[in-house]
Amino acid sequence: MYNEDILIIQEEIMAKSTHFYELFQPTHYNVYLDINRAAKSISGTSTITGDAKATSIAIHQKFMTISAVKADGQDVPFTFDDKSEGIHIDLTKTGETTLAIDFTAPLTDSMMGIYPSYYDVNGEKKLIIGTQFETTAARQAFPCVDEPEAKATFDLAIKFDEHDGETIISNMPETKTENGVHYFDTTVRMSTYLIAFAFGEMQSKLTTTKSGVQVGVFATKAHQAKELDFALDIAKRSIEFYEDFYQTPYPLPHSWQMALPDFSAGAMENWGLVTYREAYLLLDPDNTSFETKQRVATVIAHELAHQWFGDLVTMKWWDDLWLNESFANMMEYVAINAIEPDWHIWEVFQTTEAPMALQRDATDGVQSVHVQVEDPAEIDALFDSAIVYAKGARMLVMVRALIGDNALRQGLKAYFAAHHYGNATGADLWAALGDASGMNVGAIMNSWLEQPGYPVVSAAVVDGKLTITQQQFFVGEGKDAGRQWQVPLNSNYSAAPAIFADQSATLGDYATLRKASGEPFRLNVGNNSHFIVKYDDTLLQDILANLDSLDAITQLQLLQDLRLLAEGRQISYAAIVPLLDRFAASHSTVVNDVLYGVASNLKKFVTPDSTEEQQLQALFDKLSAKQVARLGWTPKAGESNDDQLTRPYVLNATLYAKNAESIAAAHAVFVAHQDNPGTLPAATRVFILANEIKHFGSDQLFDQLLNDYRTSSDAGYKADLSSALPTTPDAKQIAKLITLFEDAETIKPQDLRAWYRGVLGNDKGQQAAWDWIRNDWQWLEDTVGGDMEFTTYITVTAGIFHTPARLAEFKAFFTPKINTPGLTREIKMDTKVIESRVDLVEAEKDAVHAAVAKTVK
Repeated sequence: MYNEDILIIQEEIMAKSTHFYELFQPTHYNVYLDINRAAKSISGTSTITGDAKATSIAIHQKFMTISAVKADGQDVPFTFDDKSEGIHIDLTKTGETTLAIDFTAPLTDSMMGIYPSYYDVNGEKKLIIGTQFETTAARQAFPCVDEPEAKATFDLAIKFDEHDGETIISNMPETKTENGVHYFDTTVRMSTYLIAFAFGEMQSKLTTTKSGVQVGVFATKAHQAKELDFALDIAKRSIEFYEDFYQTPYPLPHSWQMALPDFSAGAMENWGLVTYREAYLLLDPDNTSFETKQRVATVIAHELAHQWFGDLVTMKWWDDLWLNESFANMMEYVAINAIEPDWHIWEVFQTTEAPMALQRDATDGVQSVHVQVEDPAEIDALFDSAIVYAKGARMLVMVRALIGDNALRQGLKAYFAAHHYGNATGADLWAALGDASGMNVGAIMNSWLEQPGYPVVSAAVVDGKLTITQQQFFVGEGKDAGRQWQVPLNSNYSAAPAIFADQSATLGDYATLRKASGEPFRLNVGNNSHFIVKYDDTLLQDILANLDSLDAITQLQLLQDLRLLAEGRQISYAAIVPLLDRFAASHSTVVNDVLYGVASNLKKFVTPDSTEEQQLQALFDKLSAKQVARLGWTPKAGESNDDQLTRPYVLNATLYAKNAESIAAAHAVFVAHQDNPGTLPAATRVFILANEIKHFGSDQLFDQLLNDYRTSSDAGYKADLSSALPTTPDAKQIAKLITLFEDAETIKPQDLRAWYRGVLGNDKGQQAAWDWIRNDWQWLEDTVGGDMEFTTYITVTAGIFHTPARLAEFKAFFTPKINTPGLTREIKMDTKVIESRVDLVEAEKDAVHAAVAKTVK
């Protein structure tokens, strides 16, 4: 029994020491787990050998019942501390100690810790067990020091209520089975959050890399065997690429890729056993869009990049999460570009990562890439895809452009050699890359790493001189803190410095520079640096006069920067409208992506079914008509990748325009496939389905498609249905969807956000969806509140609202929740996002309407 004095002393120790690793440093675990699916229970013993730095130590646990704690074979007292998610243990000595902790825990449906995934095979309900331990859920599976720095080796022994035909896999190969217990080989030294296992009825396909690593793809038997082939090929070639690029061997005997039917995130880089949502690993090679192939390939390459960057070398603490995620986010593109060069995968980076980072990072109050954090709820909130992933990846793209691939590879090889099986900080990476390149990489990059936001670099001709200035860019209200960045300008004029670190600079006589160059002055050529450019009228008109000679990325960048400048109220949105038609004939995917992105942004200025919306629809018709005629509704044999990827943009536009010929054409394609809509061409299927639901809908069709969603194992088809069904204009059907939000048999919690966003984005369904989330917020928090996706329900709501009334309702609902751990930053930021949008619409709508009306005359 703990007495009060000991408890006070322990609390003082814990107050001074945030991290359990400072008190007890594990070296090896023997973990025995007995998992009973029928009883939804876990029991076992976690035996931990390590170095006790104090006689009062702490071990993480969450949701557990601890029945006994032994130290070197002797019972020792312990107390629970729910706040720190641990138990305090009192030892008789410091130094090497072996703890044995007996425990039981529930098997939950939270998609965190050890959890069941549910699926159907031929109408029979089945489940498969998987794990998700990042960030702090290993402590729900077994008592441990659950911190990235607490690396150790692990021996896993797992027993479960096994029946014939089941398979169990883990980080390392299985060595033996005795008395129903599966024993796995000792792991390398690794962090707790990377431990993983899965068991149940599985199918698999295996291959071997040229260096001898066994690669496998695993899935439930709900899928066709051919759905595993694409992932197996990409995984094998990605590992081979990384071994060469990193000049460091893959350190484990196998690399398993496992598709789980229920999975909160997109995928997780567990060492040797990577887990995925089914939609991000499996695909039907006979009917999958090129875009889906690109997405699946980049997800696989991202997770396999982590096997070195994150797993072999791990961030010391979660504040350096970007070390893992930013790097993997860049490397997925490096890898896929190397193994599939014809895909031009860097164009996807330009249309997804770059604009996402620029939009989010322009809101005052955004986190920096490197951010201090301790509370587990706040750790989960770090996973801001626009900042830690996308902005961080742009930072590293800047580094790569500055130092070149040779120095990058040399630096990474040294980084892995110095820190393998250990931990590192951002400073360690900069030092390795700096040594390899002879450049002070850290000095340049810290201005991007430690500061939120980015600059707008203004270029102007002042008194005949070409001048540049930098200032922090904001969308909405922002407090200028006088921040400056070391900006890699990447100009096409040699007079511009390579790194612009001052507030302003004069580059020389403009007329002389223009004549010598023979082309318009541009900054950020290639769009690889994290800033936007504001050209004065002289420079902008020069660029526009030479538009046809500019490459696709430059055209994308021009429209992207103009849109952001309009969002930031530095130019008028109305000034962009007349420019759009100049880009409409482009065959480039990246140009069409940004063109229709800008055009879609104009929708916030109009109200449904108004004259202004009809004029905007006419603009969409004008922009898309020739491309629709050129590309048609169905893929053509031998067409270019650009045409495959552009078709969805123009078809979506023509349907928004309510073009009668397009509505009829889409309906004709549907009718040809109406007995099995899943066979519709995957690249255009979502638009054909939405068109049918909106214009030819019936309760029978709605129920047929809803049943398809329940029963199909094709993740691509299910995703299309989850986008198309919420577009229904029928109030009864919308109400039916809302009732299914909490029916996990129909809509899995992992997929709910997409359905919610779809109904919220439907003018006919917005009120119903908004009422649901406000009325059932507690249910939502209870269901998905434990994972890093939870805050994104706030994000997607803020992404749609744009009226004063919705802003007031958003504030009324979310402001009282502002002090909820993990939600604070998101609520503050998203309130600003809606405020700035409302202000923009109120200020600019008349000018935008006039510009649209003039353009479509």
